[in-house]
Amino acid sequence: MTRAILLGLLLAASTAARADTPQQVLDMLSQQAGGSASAVRGEKLFRAKSTGGGEAASCTSCHTDDARARGQHVKTHKEIEPLAPVANKERFTDPAKVEKWFKRNCMEVLARACTPQEKADFTAYMLSVR
Repeated sequence: MTRAILLGLLLAASTAARADTPQQVLDMLSQQAGGSASAVRGEKLFRAKSTGGGEAASCTSCHTDDARARGQHVKTHKEIEPLAPVANKERFTDPAKVEKWFKRNCMEVLARACTPQEKADFTAYMLSVR
């Protein structure tokens, strides 16, 4: 019986951390940020030039100015699928992938981790792109 209770608790905990829609991911990120997300701030972050990684870069360096378009990594030249969920239904649906890419890309572009607020704002902007 104890084993069944523990299994139920583990299942409930893993389900709570799962998100199926970009809006659910945004809600989780906003909760982590402790407030509401701003698409306006997110767009500024998306377009901002940074020299944090040693050379001037921005999200648009790889993802293009249009988040609905395919991009290309500036160093590897690997094609990148559209960032906006309106053009790529897989974007912002898996919290683990979202965190992985924020961790990697924030370090590459900004030479630091993004704050919870920046993650929420960025995601809010991507969800606002039509």
